[in-house]
Amino acid sequence: MAYQSYEDLDIYKKAHKLAVEVHQMSLKLPKFETYEEGSQIRRSSKSIKSNIVEGFGRRKYKQEFLKFLIYSLASCDETADHLKTLYETKSFSDESSYNYFCEEYDHLGKMINNFIKSVENSHNEYSESKSENQVSRIEDQV
Repeated sequence: MAYQSYEDLDIYKKAHKLAVEVHQMSLKLPKFETYEEGSQIRRSSKSIKSNIVEGFGRRKYKQEFLKFLIYSLASCDETADHLKTLYETKSFSDESSYNYFCEEYDHLGKMINNFIKSVENSHNEYSESKSENQVSRIEDQV
């Protein structure tokens, strides 16, 4: 099945869901963290999905697609680091939520990594006879 939209990608769906959850969580941080680390984690979590979207828009060009997927993976790592900092400084002290986010971002990172490998190995160079919207369906291997 060919993807018609970035919204069809499992990595986008998961990144979007987590960005919304992190945004909501960050607004419950202590006031001073809302504007410091809270702002950083909101931006990095949203950057994951935004880079997937931008890469998808450039999917016709394999290297461009890969570049934005790698940016997305880096933002995923950055978000996990912000979570760790918030937890270790006790600004975010809900252990079960912290563990949930750690597991979810670890899983998302693996999904993005697998997607990158699949694009590297099976990306079709587009020709005039192929639809611009075709991208091979890559199943979640995690």
